[in-house]
Amino acid sequence: MKIREFEFADFKAVTDIYQEGIDGGNATFEKQPKAWPEWDRAMLAPCRLVIEIDSQLVGWAGLLPTSTREAYAGVVEVSIYISDNAKGNGAGYALLTELIKQSEEAGCWTLQSAIFPENQASINLHQKCGFKILGVRERLGQMNGVWRDVVLMERRSDKVGL
Repeated sequence: MKIREFEFADFKAVTDIYQEGIDGGNATFEKQPKAWPEWDRAMLAPCRLVIEIDSQLVGWAGLLPTSTREAYAGVVEVSIYISDNAKGNGAGYALLTELIKQSEEAGCWTLQSAIFPENQASINLHQKCGFKILGVRERLGQMNGVWRDVVLMERRSDKVGL
């Protein structure tokens, strides 16, 4: 496994993996991947990572700001996706661990994730990496006419924002 910084040439593979998450129905409320300009504006410039296995990109992770207010500059939302054919081999753990490390180097003190309760593998991954469940946001949004709950998870740094 090799983790490296995202490059623009990775964008097609990143959107393909994101589309797998959309198609699975338990990864995001989104119905289609963002186009490059929108994705680039949404994701913070530092901490855009990809993971490769045998030179094939199998996952990506990044951070999104939770607010434009200066007081919340170190509070970010995690976005992490692993290709269906690479799940269960430790790629998610390696990628999230590196994202945490780089987020702290970038000055982030709180990472949060919003995960559908049906996505138990993602909840388990986040817990393994030190996230705790804050609660369930019930009926947060509709997906294909069905109300969906979201588990809100958080990880506080023990190095930044003390």
